[in-house]
Amino acid sequence: MKQVTFIGLGAMGAPMAENIIKAGFRLKVYDLSKERCENLISHGGMPADDLRDAGSGADIVFTMLPATQEVNSVLEGKDGILHHMTAGGIVVDMSTVSPSGTDSIAEACKKYGVRFMDAPVGRQVVHAIKGECLFMVGCDDEPMFLDVKPYLDAMGTTIVRCGGTGMGTRMKVVNNMQILTIAEVTAEAILLSEKLGLKLDLVKQVNADTTATNGQMQFTFPTKVFSGDTAPGFTIELAHKDMALAMEAANELKLQLPSCESAEGVYRRVKKSPLGKKDFSALLEYWCELNKIETPRIN
Repeated sequence: MKQVTFIGLGAMGAPMAENIIKAGFRLKVYDLSKERCENLISHGGMPADDLRDAGSGADIVFTMLPATQEVNSVLEGKDGILHHMTAGGIVVDMSTVSPSGTDSIAEACKKYGVRFMDAPVGRQVVHAIKGECLFMVGCDDEPMFLDVKPYLDAMGTTIVRCGGTGMGTRMKVVNNMQILTIAEVTAEAILLSEKLGLKLDLVKQVNADTTATNGQMQFTFPTKVFSGDTAPGFTIELAHKDMALAMEAANELKLQLPSCESAEGVYRRVKKSPLGKKDFSALLEYWCELNKIETPRIN
C-alpha cells in the first residue's frame, strides 16, 4: 500500500483529507495547527510529527496551502518534504498559486527526482465536505495521473484534464478571476437594487431566468451573506491573493484587464477592513455598511 501524506488542513484541506480516509486509504496528515491534526487523527488519520516525518518515505504527498511561499517552504525549506520523499514519488499541489510559482515548484521536484502534478480545486467548502470537489489537473504523465486518480475520486466528482504541467494552475487563476469579479459585480447589483426599492427574492428570480444569472447570486450569496452567515469558507484576504495572481499573470503578458484590475482594488481595500477575514460574500456587507443601508437577507 502506498504511503500517502496530506499537508494543509484548512477549511478545504481538512474535509478533503477526511474523505480520503473515509474511502479506506491510510493517510498521514500534517498541519501547523495541532488542533486540526488531532481532528483528522480522531477520524483515522496518522499523525506526522513534523515536515521530515510527513515526507519521509512518502510515495504521494498532497499539499493544500495558502500561497506559493508556503508551498515552497514545505517542499524545499528546512527539513522540507523533498529532502525525504521516496525517489520517483509524487507531489500533488492543490493550492492556488501563480503560474510561474507552479513552474518553479515543478522544477524543484524534478531536481529531487520527484514527479509533480498541479491539481487546484474548484467549488467551495460545502462541496469539499460532501466529497464533490472539482480538480483542474495539469499532467501529461498518464501513469502518474492513474496513481493519483483514486485519491482525487475520493475527494471529488469532477476531474478536468487541462493539459501538461502547470496548466491546472493557469486554469484556476482564470476561473477564480471570473468568480471573484462576478462576486463584486453581484454585490454592487444588490446594493443598487436595495436603493431602488426592489425585493431581493425577485431580483434573484429574474437573475435566474436571464443571461445575467451566475453562481454567486444563485448559490454563494444565498447560502452565505443573504442568510447572515459570513463565517469564512473562502476569505476576502485569500480572494485578494487570487485576484492579485490574475493581475500578475496579466502584467507579465502585457494584457489589459480593466474589470479585473478594478475588482482587485476593491478586494485589496476590503481585506484591510474588519471584514478581511470574513467570507468573500461579505463584500455585500462592506458596500451596505459604506452606504449606510441594512444588508438584505433572505428569510
